[in-house]
Amino acid sequence: MDQVVECPAALDVHKAQVTACVRTPGENGRRREEVREFKTTVRSLLALRDWLAGLGVTTVAMEATGVYWRPVWAVLEDEFELLLCNAAHVKNVPGRKTDVGDSQWLCQLLEFGLLHPSFVAPKPVRELRELTRRRRTLVRERAQEANRLHKSLEDTGIKLDCVASDILGVSGRAMLDALLAGQRDPQALAGMAKGRMRVKHSALIEAFEGCRFSSQHALLIGGILRHIDFLDGEIAALGDAIEAHIATEGDQGPKRPFELAVRLACSLDGIQARTAEMLIGEFGTDMSRFPSDAHFASWAAQCPGNHKSAGKRRSGKTRKGPKWLDGALHDAAMGAIRVKGGHFARKYRRIKARSGHKVAIGAIKHAILIALYHMLNNGELYRPPIVHPDAERKQQERTTKRLVAHLERLGHTVTLQTATAEAAVAP
Repeated sequence: MDQVVECPAALDVHKAQVTACVRTPGENGRRREEVREFKTTVRSLLALRDWLAGLGVTTVAMEATGVYWRPVWAVLEDEFELLLCNAAHVKNVPGRKTDVGDSQWLCQLLEFGLLHPSFVAPKPVRELRELTRRRRTLVRERAQEANRLHKSLEDTGIKLDCVASDILGVSGRAMLDALLAGQRDPQALAGMAKGRMRVKHSALIEAFEGCRFSSQHALLIGGILRHIDFLDGEIAALGDAIEAHIATEGDQGPKRPFELAVRLACSLDGIQARTAEMLIGEFGTDMSRFPSDAHFASWAAQCPGNHKSAGKRRSGKTRKGPKWLDGALHDAAMGAIRVKGGHFARKYRRIKARSGHKVAIGAIKHAILIALYHMLNNGELYRPPIVHPDAERKQQERTTKRLVAHLERLGHTVTLQTATAEAAVAP
């Protein structure tokens, strides 16, 4: 087998230590192998970097071990070509599992070019990813706290959520604050309604009558409201940080790649700025990393898998991919299918009729991902496909043929008669 990398290095990374193996040219055409262990502190990682540079190493491979590879990557990424490998793709022979053995085996695979690196986004994209993921986590926590508030109010007998669409709105929050302050009069509480809530005065009075708001309820609900206020502040701060990051990061030219990518993504049906920022934070703006849209969909695990053996095609279950990207795509797909008359909405209804919601929403996620690939690759806004008259006519013919065949199978004799234009539009 041909040697691809002359001086490869491989790292077996753990929480407290890193086992490094380097293979260099030796005497009589043989290979010399050196193995050393380092701690994962910054001082030891800097010593690891100097040791690798002193041996003439240019390419370093490591396994994706949880989050423990990140500090090692941060120290070495400016000095070496790094490869992050899926541990499932580089398993050693069973029965030979040691840290030294793993590093040696990984180094040999790198030497002969047998490693397939995982996608690691550039540093600006990784920073944006950390911000968007943290914001999404806090938004989920806020939703959980709001649900706890609803449950606590049910225990008090207050039916505010049956009258107000948002109990954390201006009117609802004023009433809750008054309850915490000791106000129990339904008339006074209902009088705090603002705007359109004023027309529901009588319903609000009925919702507060006979409430059982004890000191224990005040303690629990007060803590929930304070936590929601804290989360609102954190979410707003993260939103400002994301906007600043998108506005400042970019090339030296007048156009910022993040701003352009978010604007392109928002041109798709159902995608708003927050979802667009989440998507861009997961895969970045440079689509040249992926040879084609099929490779992009495969990396995102938004396409069927392959399992064919002995001439038989078995289950093509979609594998588990990046969960944060999958969640953002799901939000985008759910928004896209709600756009009246949109391309994705029509596609969703067409697939759902024969395959159900889960398969249909998966197809929409795949279609959105393919559209994003070409939009970012070409720098063009989304243009919905135009339904060709011939294609629409053929679709109507197929639908008519299918329905006639179904009626004939049920024992009916079908005679078709074309309706006139006046009859077709009659109520």
